Amino acid sequence: MRYGFVLDQTRCIGCHACTVACKSENQVPLGVFRTWVKYIERGTFPDARRFFSVMRCNQCDAAPCVAICPTQALHRRPDGIVDFDKDRCIGCKSCMQACPYDALYIDPETQTAAKCNYCAHRTDQGLEPACVVVCPTQAIVPGDLDNPESRISRIVARRPVSVRKPEKGTKPKVFYLGADEASLSPSIERQAPEFLFATPTPRDPELATPESPIRETYDVPHDAPWGWKIWTYLWTKSIAAGALIVAGTMAFLFRDRDLLGWGAGIVALFLTAVTSGLLALDLRRPERFWFILTKPNLKSWVVLGTYVLIAYTGLSALWIFAPGKILAIPAILLGAAAAGYTAFLFWQCRGRDLWTGPILIVHLLVEAVLCGASVLLLMGLLLGSPIKVLRTLETFVGLAAAAHVVTVMGELLAHGSADGAKAARLVWMRPSFWRVVLVAGAILPVAAAVSDSPVLWALGALGALAGAFEFGRLWVKAGQAVPLS
Repeated sequence: MRYGFVLDQTRCIGCHACTVACKSENQVPLGVFRTWVKYIERGTFPDARRFFSVMRCNQCDAAPCVAICPTQALHRRPDGIVDFDKDRCIGCKSCMQACPYDALYIDPETQTAAKCNYCAHRTDQGLEPACVVVCPTQAIVPGDLDNPESRISRIVARRPVSVRKPEKGTKPKVFYLGADEASLSPSIERQAPEFLFATPTPRDPELATPESPIRETYDVPHDAPWGWKIWTYLWTKSIAAGALIVAGTMAFLFRDRDLLGWGAGIVALFLTAVTSGLLALDLRRPERFWFILTKPNLKSWVVLGTYVLIAYTGLSALWIFAPGKILAIPAILLGAAAAGYTAFLFWQCRGRDLWTGPILIVHLLVEAVLCGASVLLLMGLLLGSPIKVLRTLETFVGLAAAAHVVTVMGELLAHGSADGAKAARLVWMRPSFWRVVLVAGAILPVAAAVSDSPVLWALGALGALAGAFEFGRLWVKAGQAVPLS
């Protein structure tokens, strides 16, 4: 049994009865939606036409939200319905990033994730979903896709239906009949300056497609789930991971129990604690953070990354008291794991094309070396460390800064999708990208590396840290700016 929907857009009249029924049946709060109707218009007067499309969870057979959910709050039932358990949800919002259809939201009353669940409480009683019951034109067809005699199976088998974003490989079970392709592909629409019933939340001007004859004239608001805590987490984790990667590497060259010993260990331990704190603070239900350990989904990189950070915290504490060659290899490997696991987490965010680039893990590893070496260099200058140690650290900073430019460019260019290219353009077009990321974060550290001035070394290290932070901020924001529905 595999429940799904056919949404017959040739019958839909845009009355919003499904939206209202869904809100009433499931007590959906104001400002958020499990199902909604989107309007687009094509052409110009008098040859203009309006199209309606119903948006909701696609009940995917390969649901990315289920894979990334760290506590198994989202799960796929035996009947194919993707359901959720609000009592297990920690409000991490990773499911919202994984969904290519923008179908999930955070309930403002429970602070947990929610979405269309096919009115599972009604389905279990043999009743149809509330939206189906109220639709005046029978435009919503539910049923079992595995039953060849069901109405939905006959429509899917015999009529030219389409699905949203099949290239994502999610195997959606919401089929559209007679929908204008533009209504299912938001990247080719332009947003009208005024909606029929509301003022829209304006998109970034760089996303505008003024030449498009297709206008989005009604939609619901869509917020960016991740903010400053996430891009700051990327930065603090890079410093924490890089501290032991660099210190472990240099342990084979120098016997420095101050800067490369307790100094690097304290940096790693403190910044890992800050990183963990930022992740916990970003949860909508931070008091449930321990669910990651007690109710884990071992397919989620939120969980696996937590295990990595716990192990890295222990090694950082041990490094403070026993630095040297014995722990050097474990420090390098675990530091690389702490830096690189985020690539696998962002690769699970299937809805954000900018974040799924093929060289992300290389970029994160290079950035960790850059940030870790920069902080250790600044500490060494303050502590008066031996000049050989400082010179080696400056070499690390210069080489890593040059490599960081290459990986940054790769992150912005190595995208095969239109949405990824649009998001990358948002980064390119920001003045701070050129001033902070490239000039302060790359050119200055590379120039400082060929000098013998400690002042320039310090400026280069500060510039490298600023550039890494700014790129993370631009990258996280741009990835969420491109509309999904």
